[in-house]
Amino acid sequence: MKCKNVMPTTYLLIAIVVMVALHFSFPVARIIPPLWNLLGIIPLALGVIINLIADQAFHKANTTVKPFKESTTLVTEGVFRISRNPMYLGFVLILIGIGVLMESLTPYVIVLAFAILMDRMYIRVEERMIAEEFGAEWEEYKRSTRRWL
Repeated sequence: MKCKNVMPTTYLLIAIVVMVALHFSFPVARIIPPLWNLLGIIPLALGVIINLIADQAFHKANTTVKPFKESTTLVTEGVFRISRNPMYLGFVLILIGIGVLMESLTPYVIVLAFAILMDRMYIRVEERMIAEEFGAEWEEYKRSTRRWL
């Protein structure tokens, strides 16, 4: 199976499953006291909201949301003013939220691995494609907006 055929959401689901499995198999250390773990709802909800807003922006601009597909428009408004990759940022926030809800240290290894995986397999490749497609417009946007935050 090639990377180009696997959507990032598949890796998100795999990351969630592995986080839960590691939490119950090897919790290592409980770092967040009960009830405080409910604060995990905040990054979890924020990640979902960011993804929904970013997805809506792609559809409004009539361009693809799928990685490695040719974009017809460079979306730079809304959440794209804050991050060049708000959907990947949203995924990481979802994982952080789930990690906080689980209370233990182990899930954060997966959060870090997931962020690195998204950067290497998707973000860098997509940004090269966008640079070729949009040239100077991309360079200007890239100078004014960070990759993650």
